[in-house]
Amino acid sequence: MRVLVDVGHPGHVHFYKHVIWRLQECGHDVLISARDKDVTLGLLDHYGFPYRILSSMGDGLCSLSREFLQREWALLRLIREFKPDIVTEVGGLFIALVCRLMKRPSIVFTDSEPVPLDKYLTYPFASIICTPDCFLRDIGSLHVRYAGYHELAYLHPEYFQPDPTVLDELGVSKDEPFIVLRFVAWKAGHDLGQYGFSIEVKRKILQILSRYGRVFITSETCLPEEFEPYRINLPPHRMHDILYYARLFMGDGATMATEAGILGTPAVRSSSLALNMGNFVELMHRYGLVYSYYSPIDALQQAVSLLEQGDAKSEWGGRRERLLAEKIDVTRFVCDMLEHYSTT
Repeated sequence: MRVLVDVGHPGHVHFYKHVIWRLQECGHDVLISARDKDVTLGLLDHYGFPYRILSSMGDGLCSLSREFLQREWALLRLIREFKPDIVTEVGGLFIALVCRLMKRPSIVFTDSEPVPLDKYLTYPFASIICTPDCFLRDIGSLHVRYAGYHELAYLHPEYFQPDPTVLDELGVSKDEPFIVLRFVAWKAGHDLGQYGFSIEVKRKILQILSRYGRVFITSETCLPEEFEPYRINLPPHRMHDILYYARLFMGDGATMATEAGILGTPAVRSSSLALNMGNFVELMHRYGLVYSYYSPIDALQQAVSLLEQGDAKSEWGGRRERLLAEKIDVTRFVCDMLEHYSTT
């Protein structure tokens, strides 16, 4: 089997990495096409994956539109050259239409309901669309639901074991509490019109949470000089180890909040998309692992409440075990889908 995997976000590298290794172990030929965004290429290099760069992320509506056309043309040429039996991508925006034109099957994995272009450029053209079973939309006959989250493809205990040496690299002792803050850029195509924390709110969060332990910041964008001493300077592949040992996570993005919760770390997020995704409705109301709020003040109050609750971390461990007992091996599911539909 010849498989083309298109990755456009750091989280997609993690989602597919165990899938790629398993496919290669089974003798399949895997090619990765990549988008230069954030630390995506750095992660691919770290894991030793060869890849083809098809585009760099645009900035603003005109730039994103130009990138989309550039990437579609580059992908069309790559499919013509590689002749894949199946093409897959998280989100599916770039592959669905091209694969339909090239008469190649495409499998899309998505967990994001608020993406406005999906109903025009992804859903009508993809061969199969796979989502978590808590997905809030019904996409139709091509929709396959599964009991899991994207993040379980790499953070399930089957695939991830935390490395405590990260504490030495951070410069914190074993019992020293620390907090991770995550600020996203809000520049992706599906982020247009959406927002997270303002600079003023970021200052307030940093000021208040610093009373409860050391604060480390990971940010997609440049920050004012006053924030720089708090920025994490470790390689991006160490982020999951950091999240596992943190006392609390707070941010305005989606992926890292889910990662923290699944790792058993109390997680609080706030954005204009707080509960617009089934993942976050379930993670909040069924499992109590990730609290999502539209109001940053409500989110900050919840974060402080959790920090003042001394046993929150151990309580989250029990909640995490319940989630793991009810979810599937997502990596195996992805491999099975690719192998099955490449032969149909």
